Amino acid sequence: MTTVVHLLEEVMSERGASPELDAGILAVQELQNRFVSDNLRRIFLLIYRIVGNVADAQDLTQEAFIKALQRHEQLKDAEKAAHWLSRIASNTAIDFLRRNGKVNFCEIDTLIEPLSEPSESPEQAVLRSEHRAYLEQGLTVLTERERTALLLRDVEGLPAEEVAEQMKCSKATVRSHIANARIKFRRYMERNRRAAGRKRS
Repeated sequence: MTTVVHLLEEVMSERGASPELDAGILAVQELQNRFVSDNLRRIFLLIYRIVGNVADAQDLTQEAFIKALQRHEQLKDAEKAAHWLSRIASNTAIDFLRRNGKVNFCEIDTLIEPLSEPSESPEQAVLRSEHRAYLEQGLTVLTERERTALLLRDVEGLPAEEVAEQMKCSKATVRSHIANARIKFRRYMERNRRAAGRKRS
């Protein structure tokens, strides 16, 4: 993730950051910097969950932020900008999947920068890591379209109409994908609970 932040900073600095910049341009740059830092982790995770590959997720995160920063007038309302950025990110990831077909999966643990909170104890970090791995494994039992629909609807909170628009399908198809995804995920959790119960016996 350090690479993504560094590249985004380079892109922003290439826009002519000289000492003579007036207060308006400096304010825009500060707004852009805050926008990137506030949303970087969330957007990376959203894209990673859709494409399932760390390297691709880093590249697509950078691409999504570059698209968003080109329209800096959209950043004035932080809440609307965050929602707008989520749409850009999910569209970028979906377009990538369409262009490249099946994507290879790799472990999120290969990230250079850990995604742990600095105030976590080692025990909390281990538990969170195990929980994340459990959920990530659950997402792999879903088809690409089921996973995308579930993440956009249940994680990002987009209405079914928007999910259908982004996935270029009907609302009924989105509802079907989400229902199938939830059933598969529930079965995955039940299987794991039964397996854990047998180990304890």
